[in-house]
Amino acid sequence: MATILSNKFHKNLSALFELRSMLREMEHEIGFDSLSQVELDVFLAAHALSGEREEVVTSDDIRNHDLTAGIAQASYHRALRSLISMGLLEKADGYKSRHYLVRSHPAGS
Repeated sequence: MATILSNKFHKNLSALFELRSMLREMEHEIGFDSLSQVELDVFLAAHALSGEREEVVTSDDIRNHDLTAGIAQASYHRALRSLISMGLLEKADGYKSRHYLVRSHPAGS
């Protein structure tokens, strides 16, 4: 029984390694390898929430997403400001604050 569990663990660990390697390669290909993990999680949460129609997302919705729920408040806001300065998120027109549009690529590129 222990050998079976050990083999399963090894197979799962190998699969996890392959997935992480593919993920890092994809992040590199689209230019996201320079983002911090927090920035990436905030951006991916915003992207998931905005949907294919690129709807406006709120800061609260992003903050409460599974990917970002465990991020410290200060780190979350730093990442949000950073993503705005990179042009990956932009403040939505018609709102005073806390509403964002997700850009598929940085502004100006």
